Amino acid sequence: MTRALPSTGPIGVGALDPKRWWLLTALALAQLMISLDTTVITIALPSVQADLGFADGARQWIVTGYALAFGSLLLLSGRLADRWGRKRLLVIGLTGFAITSALGGAAPTVAVLVGARVGQGLFAALLAPAALALVSTTFTDPAQRGRAFGVFGSVSMIGTTAGLLLGGTLTQTLSWRWTMFITVVIAIPAIVGAVVLAPRAEPRRGQRLDLIGAITVTLGLFSLVFGTSNAETAGWAAPVTVVALVIAAVLLVTFVVAQTRVPVPLLPLRILTDRGRGAALIALLLSSAGLFTTFLFLPYYLQSTLGYGQIRTGLAFLPVPAALVVAAAIVGPAANKRFGARFVIPVGLTAAGTGGLLLTRLGVRSDYVPHLLPSLVLIGAGVGLVIATATASATARLGDNLAGAAAASVNAAQQVGGSIGVAVLNTVAASAAAAYATTDQADHTSAAVHGYTTAFGWTAVVFLTGAVLTALISPSEDRSA
Repeated sequence: MTRALPSTGPIGVGALDPKRWWLLTALALAQLMISLDTTVITIALPSVQADLGFADGARQWIVTGYALAFGSLLLLSGRLADRWGRKRLLVIGLTGFAITSALGGAAPTVAVLVGARVGQGLFAALLAPAALALVSTTFTDPAQRGRAFGVFGSVSMIGTTAGLLLGGTLTQTLSWRWTMFITVVIAIPAIVGAVVLAPRAEPRRGQRLDLIGAITVTLGLFSLVFGTSNAETAGWAAPVTVVALVIAAVLLVTFVVAQTRVPVPLLPLRILTDRGRGAALIALLLSSAGLFTTFLFLPYYLQSTLGYGQIRTGLAFLPVPAALVVAAAIVGPAANKRFGARFVIPVGLTAAGTGGLLLTRLGVRSDYVPHLLPSLVLIGAGVGLVIATATASATARLGDNLAGAAAASVNAAQQVGGSIGVAVLNTVAASAAAAYATTDQADHTSAAVHGYTTAFGWTAVVFLTGAVLTALISPSEDRSA
């Protein structure tokens, strides 16, 4: 955990100042917005597609646009918070998030909706590091600090859970557009709390920004996801796809090289070269890829194939976040302390991979309890173990000058992993469905289900590959409290 710095302003004086808990409430609302928007619109995707009338190839951009903008800008935003001031960046992020949410809710076309989702991701990237830093600098007393971080961290899990159910409820009772408008309702008290209660800190204007690193990694990641997404409609050998992937490779290699030559790198490479941290970041990236893909395809299967309504779909998803919260908040930390990350992370990824394999059994008339429930529990519990243990490993044993970069890399790995996983496996599912549709006696429903189960099979491969890699890379002594 980052060593707390002395706070400035009215909240930072006096360990028992009750105003700090009101500030924590505002910061928790900000975190709730971020986690809520990763899943709240997922359940509504079939309704969004029916209303706006876009092709299957565009649907993943509604998920990917938010996640990619968020993940690719986190590292830069951490530096901006130090340079311009955490309160300023928090208020800008909250206000921008509310405006883009309103724009998305009123979107007349899918292009406007995707643009709004990208805007949400951009402003989420601005406010996330600032909010976390304010928790750290406001709660300096050890007893209060542990409680504050417990509350702040739990909100992220609650937001994921609430997003699944809230998205279905809002879509079925009001409209899918309220999955966007609801964020405005949450943002208003968060903005008021940030303006009134957040302490004002002097910006560190002497600290240089790694502009080359920020530009190359952001454009490189966008090019990578664009190339994989374009392959769905144009093919992997299409000139646009090839050019995008080549540009991505060049930019990302340039980023890595640049990080070794700038005085204040965006991502110090020694964070990645540490075996324990490297294994943890790989686990977070691959587990997010698998989880985001599950969240993309299961709503379509439940609603389009089994005929579930939005609320029933949201309720059907609840075992995933429920198992995830139990594993991440209770089982994971205890298991990590006893057995170490080298054991716990591969076990979690293996459990999630087993859940993915079980999803390949789904058919056009599968029942929920025998065919879906075990898979959802395994995936949720497995990913929960990974999140708890890998996050601790990725942020452990670091000085103040690297803790922020390591924390940002955790969020970036999760968001970018989810973005790339959705893009690639959406392509796999579409190709499998199209190939199956050309066979004898194949109907649209069975072809779609074949596409989903093919994607779930590859999701299992992603999880299990992560299990093998982390078991091989993690040092045996890596036990992070």
